[in-house]
Amino acid sequence: MNQFDIAFIRLVNQHIAGTRLTTPKEIVAWMGAMQAQDYPMAKWAIGVRLPGSTDKSIETAIDNADILRTHLLRPTWHFVAAEDVYWLLELTASQIKAAQSSRDKVLELTEAVYTKSNTIIEKALSTGGHLTREELVTELQKAGITTDQNRASHLFVRAELEKIICSGAIRKGKPTYALLSERVRKTSELTKEEALAELARRYFISRFPATLRDFTWWSGLPARAAYHALELVKSHFNPETIDGRTYWLTHNFTISQSSRIYAFLLPTYDEFIISYSDRSASIPAELESHMKEISDRGVFRPIVVVNGQVAGIWKRTINKDTMIVEIQPFAQVDQSIKNLIYQAAKQYAYFLGKKLDAKQ
Repeated sequence: MNQFDIAFIRLVNQHIAGTRLTTPKEIVAWMGAMQAQDYPMAKWAIGVRLPGSTDKSIETAIDNADILRTHLLRPTWHFVAAEDVYWLLELTASQIKAAQSSRDKVLELTEAVYTKSNTIIEKALSTGGHLTREELVTELQKAGITTDQNRASHLFVRAELEKIICSGAIRKGKPTYALLSERVRKTSELTKEEALAELARRYFISRFPATLRDFTWWSGLPARAAYHALELVKSHFNPETIDGRTYWLTHNFTISQSSRIYAFLLPTYDEFIISYSDRSASIPAELESHMKEISDRGVFRPIVVVNGQVAGIWKRTINKDTMIVEIQPFAQVDQSIKNLIYQAAKQYAYFLGKKLDAKQ
């Protein structure tokens, strides 16, 4: 097995190159969690794994609380299946709080402030139903809580971590917050050992071949906890050394000998790239000169992927009835690949309910 094989296998396991799953909830549950700070693109991250889906069908799953958008793992937004939200928060909330503690001090966000803010937010949502960020900020300001300098974001994240709020239904195109207890019935909790094992199992089964270092990065767990999590489930996987690194794969896995070529337009922060600390399988050394186009200071741009290899970047312009997709390849591609990329762009246009105007 080589790096090219690793990249292609990941396409399959992440359900990008074919899927047997049929709903947004199934996709998100399979992945464990999916990074989602760019909301429109995050919906496409689900859609590209679910051929025939639409932006509206993803929003319906959010409205119905089949999937939620909240802060998990590392301190950023993630999509999560509703039945997984409680145990994932229980497992990862403390590490997110720790990551934000230094900034909390700068912003003078004490535990007393957080307690007051949580009370105000919970009361507002108890009486007002699903409310937008702006509506909740108004309630906080009425109570004398300062919300400038990104303080509001910290206050909302803390309320999420305390299992008070989560994403609500979309209202006139705007996301809202709602009470988690009203959106999702709390089920029996996992022990910490069970949660660690389940997180590791979800990660490696959906993203193999992957290393312990990859899992540690993605999960945000302390190194010792990530190591222990892998120890709990490694009997279900086989280690394989490739280029000096130990990768974990499921038992009896074989590489497909299919000669089919796949091309995809993947969104910003897609799990195909963001799931791994080492991205060299899909972004080989010869693309070093293009790294700032792919990712610059933590911002990941939408990428063109051909058979698991990053082949360029893309951007879109959405008009009333049409969508323009502009492709910027990193090297010359033949007409057959151009045709596949065009088909991928058509899939995205269908997802948004637009007619495609593709520029290459």
